[in-house]
Amino acid sequence: MTHTPPYRAHPWHGVPIGDDAPHTVTCYVEIVPTDTVKFEIDKDSGILKIDRPQKYSNHCPALYGFIPQTYCGDGVGKLCAKALKRERMRGDGDPIDICILADRPILHGDILVRARPVGGLMLVDKSEADDKIIAVLEGDGVYGDVQDISDVPKAIVDRLRHYFLTYKEIPGTRKDPPVEVAKVYNRATAHKVIRQSISDYVEYCRRER
Repeated sequence: MTHTPPYRAHPWHGVPIGDDAPHTVTCYVEIVPTDTVKFEIDKDSGILKIDRPQKYSNHCPALYGFIPQTYCGDGVGKLCAKALKRERMRGDGDPIDICILADRPILHGDILVRARPVGGLMLVDKSEADDKIIAVLEGDGVYGDVQDISDVPKAIVDRLRHYFLTYKEIPGTRKDPPVEVAKVYNRATAHKVIRQSISDYVEYCRRER
């Protein structure tokens, strides 16, 4: 009897976020701190691809990826605009990004992990909302008891802020900051952003049908 081999689920569309979201979420990891190139999911195929080499010395200080079945759309943009008291903003059109703090080194991406959101960075990139949720690896020996961003050492939050403020800069060409970290927010706001990104994803899927 011949069996058809199962196809791998698309990391964005085919992986459930988890029944207890936004308190705990499934995350797809694209980049780990030891990576010397920036990996990014190919939205059409679901295969991890090289986006660009990391030409300079900045490396992401945490596991970095996205939350499946979310979308940074108009709803997330409205949350950002309201918080910053700005004119209408839109989301960046990608799944919501997440940084996951973990004690033990994880040496490669293209994996799924469970994580607990504890806060986030309200990041604006070219006038688009591009939130970065900050989470801790579920069951982690060092970060597992962290409940809110206020429990995370300030130096770690500063490293994340610095990475996102500088990772697109080309030395010698900077005029205006390409990225703005407008706010650092707590767990309650992170939950609100994730819930809105789930709603934005539903609307995105409806439009794409």
